[in-house]
Amino acid sequence: MQAVTQIRFDGKRALVTGAGKGIGRDVCLLLHQCGAEIVAISRSKEDLESLSKEIPCQTIAVDLENVEEVKKAVESIGQIDLLVNNAGIASLAPFLETKLEDYERVMNVNVRQVVVVSQIVAKGMVERKKGGTIVNVSSQASSVAIAEHTSYCTSKGALDQLTRMMALELGPHNVRVNAVNPTVTLTPMGEFAWSEKSKAEPMLAKIPLGRFAKPREVSNVIAFLLSDLSSMSRHPLVITLDDSAIDGICVHEDRRLRRLNARFVLVNKRRGVRQIFAQLGTGRLHSGGKSFATPHDQRRHARDTTEPPDL
Repeated sequence: MQAVTQIRFDGKRALVTGAGKGIGRDVCLLLHQCGAEIVAISRSKEDLESLSKEIPCQTIAVDLENVEEVKKAVESIGQIDLLVNNAGIASLAPFLETKLEDYERVMNVNVRQVVVVSQIVAKGMVERKKGGTIVNVSSQASSVAIAEHTSYCTSKGALDQLTRMMALELGPHNVRVNAVNPTVTLTPMGEFAWSEKSKAEPMLAKIPLGRFAKPREVSNVIAFLLSDLSSMSRHPLVITLDDSAIDGICVHEDRRLRRLNARFVLVNKRRGVRQIFAQLGTGRLHSGGKSFATPHDQRRHARDTTEPPDL
């Protein structure tokens, strides 16, 4: 597959969590090709040793459930310009059989450690006043309920909202935060969860291309979001990678309008394509520190809960 190596990160240091396998490992390989200096975090020393034989990189083996160890490890790294919060786990069980300890473990790895790592890295970005970029690897499971994925779906929904909050508060410091929401990707975890044909076929039927994603297809999007090519995504651009939906927020700034949120949704349905463009996300325009309500403000809740018309 063609790589996006025309994107350059020369002189940049990139921290990638969950770098031992799957998407995280491929992100490390791609960012190295693009000129970045790689710092790879994984709980598996063996995986990190294997990665270091492929590319020059700094490796850190740490259990991401251990907050104090994570803090110690990340604080020792130094300057980071690019952060990819990729680490994630899943626990498969029906809702009524989901164990609390499994639920907590998934939430700790998929959400809590993102907060811990991002706070340390983002503080450094803000203090240096040179900005930076962060990409959180979420999932289409953040907005689509999947049987036997209670913990995973919940954690990814939380991660999407965390991404929005990070983008809102870090944006003024020139730190951009975005997320990618892949469909099932053929990583070791993805292959384990979707190896049964009876489970995979219904999911594949919902994907127009009729196949699951490859790690490099996700890595290419991550590289784009890390690069200056996406420099206008000062509010979270959440890109769903399943050939069926793109759900994002973008920002326009000028002297009159300090911030204008626009929501773009392209939903590909079996019976056609429905498009909703430029739906105001907040219903308010901001200028000179003042907030002005628009007519949309009064109708927002009704419209948000109304099924969009076919176009």
